[in-house]
Amino acid sequence: MEQQKVTIQDVIKAKAEGRKLVMVTAYDYPFGLMADEAGVDIVLVGDSLGMVVMGLEGTVEVTMEHMIHHIKAVIRGCRGPLVVGDMPFMSYNTSIRDAIINAGRLLKEGGCDVVKLEGGVDFAPTIHAVVKAGIPVQGHIGLTPQTASALGGFKMQGRDAAAAKKIIDDAKAIEDAGVFSIILEAVPAPLGKLVADSVHVPVIGIGAGPDVDGQVLVTHDMIGLFDKFVPKFVKQYTRVRPIIMDAIKAYGKEVREGAFPGPENSFKMSGEALSQLKQMIGK
Repeated sequence: MEQQKVTIQDVIKAKAEGRKLVMVTAYDYPFGLMADEAGVDIVLVGDSLGMVVMGLEGTVEVTMEHMIHHIKAVIRGCRGPLVVGDMPFMSYNTSIRDAIINAGRLLKEGGCDVVKLEGGVDFAPTIHAVVKAGIPVQGHIGLTPQTASALGGFKMQGRDAAAAKKIIDDAKAIEDAGVFSIILEAVPAPLGKLVADSVHVPVIGIGAGPDVDGQVLVTHDMIGLFDKFVPKFVKQYTRVRPIIMDAIKAYGKEVREGAFPGPENSFKMSGEALSQLKQMIGK
């Protein structure tokens, strides 16, 4: 049976009902289709595609055009889950006007349901303006990959009481600004619970412990497809990269040895037609 389309109201209601939200990333049609068939609640077309799909060192180089291209591919296969489009670096940092225009582009040209942007107290006015323009926003606090260099790299945030208090303040500020949910990344598990308890909207963790309202992982990390770097908070439920490598190597070996393609992989031609053809070309 086809999954009923997940709405923002469904996401918000999940917290009140105590139902954990399941969120994964997808960057193309096949992964969008699999996420849809698996029945996840939310699919994030994340700017993490810069690293796991494009081979970049981080997310800063990802553009609006990249995001729109990948969102369009994902939504062709992803009919049930709520689809979130990541706003790339500098698509909302420059001005509120730019933020509204670019958020609108992700919805109009990409086709996603909502957008996600990083930042806490400082970006609350931007979030408020985008929401007021009629564009739903998911927030992202804690470790914010687009500005990771300013945070000391891809490291756990909220280590001391002052830093942890700031993250709680960020959560409250963006809730007040109108986000319908919050991604909380790379914080101590006790802080994850405190953040989730401090706001009424769902808090979806990635490296934020078990006591939040849902979890999100980068699918390529979770299935062992991308293993250049595996964060501490990732659980690999399988490792498909070795399987794919074995298949490519086996194919290469058979091609070099002349074993592939075999008769079962080749199209046939009648003897009469082949004889006539050879006469025609003088063979």
